[in-house]
Amino acid sequence: MPSAAQLTFPAGAARISERITALGVYQLPVAAEDGDKVPSERFEGRIIRRTWRVDGQSTVLQILAPLRDQLEGLGYEVRLDCAARDCGGFGFRFGIEVVPAPDMMVDISRYHFLSAVRGQDAISILVSRTGAAAFVQMISVGPGRAAAEAEKPVVQAEPGPALPVELAKVLEVRGHAVLTDLVFDSGSTRLRDGEYDSLRELAGYLAANPQYRLLLVGHTDTVGSQAQNAGISERRAQSVKERLIETHEADEGRIDVAGAGFLAPIASNLIPEGREANRRVEAVLLAD
Repeated sequence: MPSAAQLTFPAGAARISERITALGVYQLPVAAEDGDKVPSERFEGRIIRRTWRVDGQSTVLQILAPLRDQLEGLGYEVRLDCAARDCGGFGFRFGIEVVPAPDMMVDISRYHFLSAVRGQDAISILVSRTGAAAFVQMISVGPGRAAAEAEKPVVQAEPGPALPVELAKVLEVRGHAVLTDLVFDSGSTRLRDGEYDSLRELAGYLAANPQYRLLLVGHTDTVGSQAQNAGISERRAQSVKERLIETHEADEGRIDVAGAGFLAPIASNLIPEGREANRRVEAVLLAD
């Protein structure tokens, strides 16, 4: 039996992101949402999180089914195979680990999830369509060499460079977007000096679309009290607003700020990677 899954992706698939945890814990979903919880099985080892964008008209199942067949051919046992509503819809989507947007985009009504196990190795695949493209997330975990080599997909067509998802598309499809390139000084609410593509794009989008306003929402992890985090998150959102105005001449009257603290996590606060993902500022699109 091969020590690593060699999966063939459809033509048009392009890698967006890769995140590797040398040693961590992944709670593999193994059943649909049950009573506001997603049943899971614990796996420990090297965790590899990858995402792809697949252009074209393929449906979610047309993308997932060949990947499932390949995993079964490699000796993996499927633990969970469900479509959006059967998985639990909104509750399932926010009860599992999902790579933050724009690297992974999930339409609550158009996704399919698969988890599979082979010995101490585990894999989950999440596929969703949003707009004109589909997005694929694969998380693999396992001990030692098998996990280190796991999931080296082959794309049928010659792969191109990673495709960043345009911020404007994320805003128009989802109504909000995480500003993933922002950097704050450690322990500070001050946005570090530098050029940020997300802010340049936001300002340009705002100028080109006078029918919209923006709400900048700060978010934190769960370290500290909610009252403290609400204040910190709002001040960080305010610093982003000030940079948009000062550097990119954005219209101050069309940008509001708010601080959510730790009330809206997008990842688990029980692991460092999750807490890092939760410390973020999001742009929310509003009608003027």
